[in-house]
Amino acid sequence: MTLRFELLKTEGRARRGRLELARGTVETPIFMPVATAGAIKGISPRHLKETGASICLANTYHLHLRPGEDTVAHAGGLHTFMAWDKPILTDSGGFQVFSLPKVKFEEDGVRFRWQVDGREVFLSPERSMEIQMALAPDIIMAFDECVPHPSTWQVAKAGMERTLRWLDRCIARHDKEDQHLFAIVQGSVYDDLRQLSAQATVERNTPGYAIGGVSVGEGHELMMRSVDAAEPFLPKDKPRYLMGVGYPQDLVEGVARGMDMFDCVLPTRLARAGIVFTRRGSLRITHRSFRRDKYPLDAGCSCYACTDFSRLYVHHLVKSKELLGTQLIVLHNLTYYLDLMQQMRTAIEEQRFEAFRKEFHATYTSGEKRGDLPAGVPA
Repeated sequence: MTLRFELLKTEGRARRGRLELARGTVETPIFMPVATAGAIKGISPRHLKETGASICLANTYHLHLRPGEDTVAHAGGLHTFMAWDKPILTDSGGFQVFSLPKVKFEEDGVRFRWQVDGREVFLSPERSMEIQMALAPDIIMAFDECVPHPSTWQVAKAGMERTLRWLDRCIARHDKEDQHLFAIVQGSVYDDLRQLSAQATVERNTPGYAIGGVSVGEGHELMMRSVDAAEPFLPKDKPRYLMGVGYPQDLVEGVARGMDMFDCVLPTRLARAGIVFTRRGSLRITHRSFRRDKYPLDAGCSCYACTDFSRLYVHHLVKSKELLGTQLIVLHNLTYYLDLMQQMRTAIEEQRFEAFRKEFHATYTSGEKRGDLPAGVPA
């Protein structure tokens, strides 16, 4: 089946769309929970469906190293391997590789040592395509060079140009019609490089486009500036994916700037630290004030964690290191994220997204915050 994207409604730059794939329809804008090694940390695929998720992300780098793409293929591909019958997108592994220490960059690809057993691994654009095709997801990502922040203009330019050369190699190697290749725009925080990258990437005419190289420590303002620089040059009739983003306010501002797809480990990673996302801000459930708090995690949420359990109970579970505590917070956080996306879709449909955006910032950023919350977590 050919990927089909339909733009249903717009308000300003915000877009309400529909992405049709062989294994299901994805209403956009959408958040993709991250199943790094083929599993969402803390919950099963059955419970993931309860959150409203219609697509999830798995990582090429991690699955290649363990258990290996041959094992996944032997199991029948990622969908059978994970027992997930909805669409899956795989990251190319570029972000994970370039964030490792002692990586050796070559024009052919990158060499690095796996941190688990120290063995040398080589990953190239062609190898990334081969691994992803063996994993058999619905959407695969081109192998790109993600430069660190900060980087000089010259370093960012070299990385952007290499990403384009590698994209051509990915396109040449990719031969699975039922796996749709998305290209990635790079350019760090430099507006001119983002524009050049977007224009040159779009010339390759892939089924979808991503903005990568963000959420690497540049902060919210520079992240949004990078989106602003690239977005005007992306085609309106194809899906747009802002990679590795992020906090709820990042999602709202990304949608406001015309982005359709998002992913991030935050709702699950922070859940394991006891962080709960709510409509009135985020909180750390281990804070002493929740010892006798009989309210749900979020009074406006209808997930299992909120309808059946209290803050004081979840506080007890997490303090007692009971696995159920983390599971309930993961379930709630993902439900919160997916519900936030649903609210934005509805707001765009009803032409009140700007009002929603203002209300969100007034409520979320000035709302309830208790406990020592982290300033930021890498995607």
